[in-house]
Amino acid sequence: MTELDFDLDWLIVQEVAPRDGLQIEPVWVPTADKIALIDELSAVGFHRIEAGSFVSPAAIPNLRDGAAVFASIDRRPDCIYTALVPNRKGAERAVAADADEINMVVSVSETHNRANMRMSCAQSFAGFGEAIEALGPNGPMLNGTVATAFGCPFEGRIAPRRVLAFIERHLALGMRGITLADTTGMANPRQVTDLVRQALTLVGPQALTLHFHNTRGLGLANVLAAWEAGARRFDASLGGLGGCPFAPGATGNICTEDLVHMCHEMRIATGLDLERLIALSRRLPALLGHDVPGQVAKAGRACDLHPSPSLVPA
Repeated sequence: MTELDFDLDWLIVQEVAPRDGLQIEPVWVPTADKIALIDELSAVGFHRIEAGSFVSPAAIPNLRDGAAVFASIDRRPDCIYTALVPNRKGAERAVAADADEINMVVSVSETHNRANMRMSCAQSFAGFGEAIEALGPNGPMLNGTVATAFGCPFEGRIAPRRVLAFIERHLALGMRGITLADTTGMANPRQVTDLVRQALTLVGPQALTLHFHNTRGLGLANVLAAWEAGARRFDASLGGLGGCPFAPGATGNICTEDLVHMCHEMRIATGLDLERLIALSRRLPALLGHDVPGQVAKAGRACDLHPSPSLVPA
C-alpha cells in the first residue's frame, strides 16, 4: 500500500527505530549495522521508515553517519525514507543524501523547544521557512512534527488551541504531512480522542501521524483512542526503542511488534509480517548490548500455543 491508495480500513505503521530509537542509545551502532537494520525493516513491508537525521553531531553523536546510511541502504520503490532535520543546513544535507521526505520538528512547548532545539519556537519556524525556500518547489516531501503536543515535562498540559495553531503554521509553510508527538508519554486516551478529532478538521487522516511514547504505559491505549477518533497513521519503534535525549524520563516509543500484534489480534490490517518483526526484534539485545522494552518478542504471539504441562504427581 502506498499513499496513493490509502485505505481507511488499515492502520499504517511507520518505523522510527533507525532514528528515534537509536539516537538515545549509550553505545555506537556501526553504520553497517544501521544499514542492515533498515534493509531488513524494508523487507518486512513498511512504506515509511525514518532512516536517520541531519542534526549537529555534537548534539546527537549516534546519528552522525546519516549521509553514509542514506547512501548505502537498499531502497524499495514503495517505501519512503525520511530524515529528521532541524534547520536549513540539515535540510540541504538531507537533500544531498537523497532523502525522500524531510521531517521538521518544533515543540509546541517553548521551554522544551529551547532545550531540544536550542532556539525559540519562532526561530524554529523561521528556520523552516528558510529551508523550504532554499529547497524550492521540486524538493522532497515535507512533514511537520508538533512535539510535546499532549504535554510538556516543564510546562505541563498544552492548550489544544496552541497545538492547532502550530498545525496551521506548518500547513501554511507547505508541509504535506503533520505529526502530533507525545514526546514524553504524558497523553491519555480521552485527551487523545479530543485532540485528534480537532486536528482532523485541519488535516486528513492520510496526512496525520500520531507519535506516542509508552513512558507511563498508555502507548497502545492512546493508539486505540486515536484510531477510533479517525487517525490511521502511527509511528512505532522496533523493540520499543527510543526517547527524547532532552526530556526527563522520556523512555521508549510504542513498540512496533506489540502494536502490530494488537492490530492482528483485532483484525486490523497493517500489511506487515509480524513473525519477521518479532524475529528482528529478538536480535536487538545482541546489537545494543541490553534488553529492550517490547513484550511480544518475549512472550510470543497470543496465538502461539504450548504443549500441556505434564501432570505433577501428588
